[in-house]
Formats: sequence, C-alpha cells, structure tokens
Amino acid sequence: MTQPVSARLKIGLSACFSHADPARSLFTNKTLQYVEQSIAHWLMSAGAMVVMVPCPTGETARGDTKLSHYAEWLDGVVMHGGADVWPGSYGEVPLKDAWIGDRIRDLYDLALVEAFEQAGKPIFGVCRGLQLINVAFGGTLYQDIEEQHGHPQTLKHRDPVTYDQNFHEIEIVQGTRLSKLYPEVRTARVNSIHHQGIKGLAPGFEVEAWSLPDRVPEAIRRRPEKGRSYISATQWHPEFHKYGSTETVDDTPILHDFLWACATAKVAPRTTPRSGPGKIRDRAARVLQQALLRRRS
Repeated sequence: MTQPVSARLKIGLSACFSHADPARSLFTNKTLQYVEQSIAHWLMSAGAMVVMVPCPTGETARGDTKLSHYAEWLDGVVMHGGADVWPGSYGEVPLKDAWIGDRIRDLYDLALVEAFEQAGKPIFGVCRGLQLINVAFGGTLYQDIEEQHGHPQTLKHRDPVTYDQNFHEIEIVQGTRLSKLYPEVRTARVNSIHHQGIKGLAPGFEVEAWSLPDRVPEAIRRRPEKGRSYISATQWHPEFHKYGSTETVDDTPILHDFLWACATAKVAPRTTPRSGPGKIRDRAARVLQQALLRRRS
C-alpha cells in the first residue's frame, strides 16, 4: 500500500559542488550544487522523500535560511560521496597537489553534520561521507592508501578505468550492529571507489567492517550512548548495488536500518546534545560563511 505523503520520511542529501569556472561553456563561472541520481533513487526506493540541502552561504546568498533550519525540518541526512577531504581538515598538509581535496565543501559538510548532530537527527555517510564524518569527530585519514597504508597486500581501492566495477571483499565485525543486520554473513563483496581512507578512527566510533586482506575500515558507527544520535557510514556505495544482484552485498538492510533510526528519532523526545569530546571539529558552522566569501578576493 502506498504511503501518504504526510507519513513519508523527509531525508536530506548533502550537495556535491562544481565550483565556478570561467572556462566552462555551460553555466559559465557559476557555482553548481547537485546530487548524483542513484543515491537519491536508493533512498526513494524505501518511500522516502529526498531533499538536497544546498549550501546557504556564498557570493549569491540571500535570505536567512540556515542549515539548522533544514536539520529541524528533515528527519535525517545522508552525506554524499565525491571529492577528497582536504588534509587541512584533519591537521595535515597535502602531500601532493592532486590530494588537496575541496576545502569549501569540507566546511559545508562539517557544518551540515554539526547541524543534524545538534538536532539529534540520524546521519548516514557514503564514501567521502564516511571520511568526512570521521574527520568531523576527531579522526584522521590516509591521504592515499596505496602510498601510506603500508600493508604488504594493500588493495587498489580506486581504479579510474573500472570505476564502480572495482570490487573487493570485506569482513563484518561480529557483535556489531552491522553483523546483526547480516546475521548469516561473515564476508561480503563490495564496490570500491576511493583512494583515501580512515587512518585514525574518531573517538566514540567503532569499526563494523574491514577490507580484506589489507584491513582498511569499510564501515563505522557511533557507539550508542544516552543522548547521542545515530551516525553510521560505509566506505563503499550501497546505492550502486544492482537490485536483485548477488554479486555484491545487498544494501537493503543498511537502508532500512538508517530509515528506522530516522522514524524512531521523529517520534522520540529530543535529548540535550552532549558537550565536550565528540563536538564537530573547528565548529565549522561559525567559519563557513567567511571562508566562502573569501573566494571573492
């Protein structure tokens, strides 16, 4: 039976950025914010209403809409994949120009995570989203897994030729929430489209899956404690799983777990956010507007 609109969950989706480029023939010198189709369709497959959360600041900004308004209105948010995380976001200098990432998007994403965390709304991260969440709560990243990880059997986690057809095995950590979603599964096959990855895990989080054989974190979750909202993430793209395929792990339990958390938070009494360890790195919401406006000069 089709759900009425009033009963459907409203899920935010973070924006991808294509920054102003005077050499671009279409939308010349305009900043584009967009979503990738398959992740929106993945969320919609379970009946959710999907809303892109645009960055409210920048050279063309008008009005008083804030990310906190979206966090109050929506039931949860998904942090999109995309560009590298700027190493400066976790206190490092880029080792190569190619790994400089997107500092402006980092500030937006950090502010978005902060807004939803402060509102007590569930957050799910995909690929870059996992990395950004880890950084937001005090973790660090490998700028490049192949060059920095140092495992004798380090995998090629990103292949620009095969792209979403690059796969590897993962091991699900027993006793975790993820293992309960897949009770009969110890190892599974997932896509792999990244070259950065978690080096130091953020305090308060646990690893729920590792890549095999090189043991790079592939799924993380914030430990459930009183007053802490749901936050989980996967390094792979669950939205790229082909419906009905047995070649890669079925994404349906992951999606339903996140949406169940959103539905639960919607009816649960709001608790006061915790302070101290775990607050968003650098309080990104306070510097986002200044950082974006500096691009004028």
